[in-house]
Amino acid sequence: MSLTANSLDENATRILEARHHDPFSYLGPHRLNDGRLVVRALQPQAHALDIVLLDGGGTFSAELLHPNGLYEAYLPADAWGKAYEILWHTHEGKHVQHRDAYSFGMCLGDLDMHLFREGRHWRLFEHLGAHPKIKDGVSGMQFAVWAPNAKRVSVTGDFNCWDGRVHSMRLRMEGGIWELFIPHIGPGAHYKFELLGAHGQLFNKSDPFAFFAQNGPQTASLTWDFHLYQWQDAEWMQRRPATDPYHAPMSIYEVHLGSWKRGENNRPLSYNELADQLIPYVKQLGFTHIELMPVSEFPFDGSWGYQVGGYYAPTSRFGNPDQFRHFVDRCHQENIGVIVDWVPAHFPKDAHGLARFDGTALYEHADPRQGEHMDWGTLIFNYGRNEVRNFLIANALFWLEHYHIDGIRVDAVASMLYLDYSREQGEWVPNVHGGRENLEAIAFMKELNLQCYTQHPGVMMIAEESTSWGGVSRPVASGGLGFGFKWNMGWMNDTLKYMEKEPIHRKYHHGEATFSMLYAYDENFILVLSHDEVVHGKHALLDKMPGDRWQKFANLRMFLGWMWTHPGKKLLFMGCEIGQWREWSHERQLDWEVLFGEEHRGLQKLVADLNHLYTSRPSLHRRDHENGGFRWLDANDWENSLFVYVREEPTGDQCTVLVNATPVPRQGYRLGVSQPGTYRELLNTDSGLYSGANMGNGAGLNAEPTPWQGQPYSVVVTVPPLATVIIAKE
Repeated sequence: MSLTANSLDENATRILEARHHDPFSYLGPHRLNDGRLVVRALQPQAHALDIVLLDGGGTFSAELLHPNGLYEAYLPADAWGKAYEILWHTHEGKHVQHRDAYSFGMCLGDLDMHLFREGRHWRLFEHLGAHPKIKDGVSGMQFAVWAPNAKRVSVTGDFNCWDGRVHSMRLRMEGGIWELFIPHIGPGAHYKFELLGAHGQLFNKSDPFAFFAQNGPQTASLTWDFHLYQWQDAEWMQRRPATDPYHAPMSIYEVHLGSWKRGENNRPLSYNELADQLIPYVKQLGFTHIELMPVSEFPFDGSWGYQVGGYYAPTSRFGNPDQFRHFVDRCHQENIGVIVDWVPAHFPKDAHGLARFDGTALYEHADPRQGEHMDWGTLIFNYGRNEVRNFLIANALFWLEHYHIDGIRVDAVASMLYLDYSREQGEWVPNVHGGRENLEAIAFMKELNLQCYTQHPGVMMIAEESTSWGGVSRPVASGGLGFGFKWNMGWMNDTLKYMEKEPIHRKYHHGEATFSMLYAYDENFILVLSHDEVVHGKHALLDKMPGDRWQKFANLRMFLGWMWTHPGKKLLFMGCEIGQWREWSHERQLDWEVLFGEEHRGLQKLVADLNHLYTSRPSLHRRDHENGGFRWLDANDWENSLFVYVREEPTGDQCTVLVNATPVPRQGYRLGVSQPGTYRELLNTDSGLYSGANMGNGAGLNAEPTPWQGQPYSVVVTVPPLATVIIAKE
C-alpha cells in the first residue's frame, strides 16, 4: 500500500525530493531491531520491484511506499551481508536486473580526504571523476566530485534517463566530496552531475575530472578507461629523464590541430589522420618538437582552446583519448617531442563548467576584483584554496603521466603574477603586504614546477610571461618561479618592429635589433614567432615584411636565418614556413596552395635547412643559455645595417653569421676569423635553392693573415642584399 509524502518519515521525504546528502542512510540494506533486513530502493521507472538474493536464497517482492518509485522489501535475518540484485519491471513489461548501488561501501579513503584538504594529493585524478572499478566482484564506475556547498549531488546519464533522483551521491563531509559506485556501467556512457546548490537552485555540471567529453553545444562527460592503451614509446620514455634540453637543439613547430589541414567539406582531421600527415611533415622540416595549442576540451572554437572547459579531457573534436595517445606515441617513435599549451590562469563562465560549481564561488574568487578577467570575460582561479591548487597541479601531472607529454607551456603567466593585471586603480585588491604581486599564484607556480620536475625528470615547464619579472626560469631554491624556459616576448616585439620598417630607416633603429643580447642569458629563453603575431590585423609574417614581393620574401628569409642563429631555442607558428599571405584563421586550413609558387617552396626548404643546420652544429644550440656561446664581431655598423657575430661552443665548433638588413649587396666585405685555412658557406638565405638571387660565396674562402674585427685572420666575403650568411671553417 503506497503512502503519501506526508506519511513518510523525513529521510524518505528527502530522498523523494532529491535533497538528501546521505542517501545510504535510507536506501540500500539496513538491519532492523528484530534482526531482519530491509532493502529500500528508488526507481521511478518501475511498475513493480523485487529483491533477488544471488545465492539462490529467493526473491522478495518489494512494497511500493510512494508512487514516485520508492520501494521497500523485508528479507530474513540470514540475508544480511549477502549479495542481491534489484529486479524491476517497467510499465511496458520489460525487466531490468542489476546490483544495487547503495549496497557498496565507501569509495575514497581517509588518506585521500586528508591529502586533498591539504592540497597535496598529486594523484587526485585517480580518485575524482569517473573510474572503472571492480567492487565485490562487480564491475562498474566509481564517481566522485568536489562540491562542498551543494545540498545534494546526483550522477545523471544515459543509463538512468538523466533522472537526478535515481543515483544520489553520498557526501564525505570531511572533504566536501560526493561519491557513488554505480555497477554495470562501462566506458562510453554519457553523464553529468546534477546539483542542488547551496541556495536551492538546481543545475547540471560536466565532470571537472572527465577524461572524455563532448565538445561544442553538447556538454556531457563520457566515461573512459585510460589504462587500456598500449604505448609503443618505451625507448623515448626511458631516454627522457636523462635529456638535457638546455644544451640540446629545440626547434618547435606550433600547431592549431583544427586548422593545420582540413578534410573534405572543411572538416578537421582526426588525431589518427594528423599522426599520418602532420608528423611526417614536421620530421621532414627538421623540427624537434610540436607544440599544440590547447587540446584540453573547450566549448568555444573561437577561443582556440584557451578557454578550457575540461581540463582532464583531450578535445573530442579530433577523436577519443586513446587516439590522442596514438598521436603522441607516433611523435615519440619519430623522435619528436610534444609540448601542450596549458591554461591555469582563467576559465570560462559557461553554465556547465567550473563557474559557481556548487552554487558558490568554488574554483574562482567571489570578489570580481580578484575573480574575474574583465578583458577576457573569464574567471580567475582562487590559488589560495588548497583544493583548487591541487586540481591544477594534479592536472599538469596527469598530462605528463597519462599522455606522455614532454613539456607544458603555461599560458598568460603575467596575468597570474600581478593582482592589477589589466586593471585600473580601485579595480583590484592588494596582497597582505599592500603590494600588487599575487602571492598565492606565485606559490602555486613554484609548487607546480617543483612537482612536475621532481616527478617527471626530463620534461620542460615553459612560461609565456610578457613582463620583466625576474627569475621566471630560475630554480625555486634560487628564488625563481621554477620554470625551465621562458618565451622571449621582448625579442619578438623588438625584432618584428625592426623588420617591419623600411630598410632605409633601419639604421636609425639599430639598437632595437641588438638590444636582446643585453639580456639574452637572464632567462632560459625560447625565441617565438607565435600564433598571436599573425592574427587580429597584425598581418601574416610574410606580409609584415616591407617592400615589394621580392623584398618581402628576402626580408623573411633573412629574418629566419637571423632568428635561427640567435641564442635561444626556436618556435615558429604553422604557416609561417610556407609564407602564407593571409592571416591565420581557426576556421580554415593553411593556404597550402601557395606552395605552387617557387618562392614559397624555397622558403619552406630554407626552414628545413635551417633546422637541420641548427640541430647538426653544436655551436648553434649547445650554449643557448650561457655566456660564451655568442660573440659580436661587429654590433655597431648601423650605417649599413649589418650585424656580424660568432656562435661557438667548447668542443671547437664555430659558425660566423653575417646579417645584411638592407637591399644593398656588400661585396668585398672583410670578415675576421680566428683560424687559418679555408672557410665555406654553410647557408645563404639568398641562395637559388630558396628562390633567392643566388649571390654569395660558392667557392671556398681562404683566410689571410690580416687581423680584422679583433681576430688574427680574415676572409673577404660577399654579403647578399637582405640576407643572412653562415660560414664555418672546413
